[in-house]
Parts: sequence; C-alpha cells; structure tokens
Amino acid sequence: MATPQDDRIYFTVIMPYYVYITTNPAKSVLYIGVTNNLTSRLAQHYENRGQPATFAGRYFCYNLVYFEVHQSSMTAIAREKELKGWTRAKKELLIDSLNPEREFLIV
Repeated sequence: MATPQDDRIYFTVIMPYYVYITTNPAKSVLYIGVTNNLTSRLAQHYENRGQPATFAGRYFCYNLVYFEVHQSSMTAIAREKELKGWTRAKKELLIDSLNPEREFLIV
C-alpha cells in the first residue's frame, strides 16, 4: 500500500554557475571570474572599483563583456582556470565570438 510519502515528487534544483569576463571602461584590462550569482558579483565589482585590495577593483574591471553558464561548480572552476591560462589574444577572440562589438552586457 502506498503511503503519502510515496507519492511525493522531488525536484532537483540545479544552480547555474557562471564563468565571466569583465573589463575596465577603457577596455584595456580583462578579469576572469566564476560565481553562482552573476548579478550580485557584478554589483560587488562595481562597489569595489578603485579599491587596490582586489585586482578587479584596482583596475576598475566591472563591465561584463562575456559569460558562460555551467551546471556545476567543478566545470565552471575548471573552465575559469583554462581561460586564465590563455593569451590575451585568445581571450579576445573568445569575447569577439559572442560579443564582437565588446559592448558592456547587462544581466
């Protein structure tokens, strides 16, 4: 005999993780990061602008120019590390593949 518990439907919530690239207003510096809340993280970068304690703050990297969505933190962190090992030219080609005008994206 089925109990009420047997009739439950379980949902698995998959939190997206983001690998993102920001730049400064002059588009001369790139910053690569990973987060599970892109909107909040970008707000933190903006609030920290000009603060020498962080790379993104020191170089005013708060403008989003590229991001990817991942289903796990492990794949996102692996991708972040991969991108950080790339040359600047290769990073720029990646950005240009989805954002050729390098417009500042809004999320």
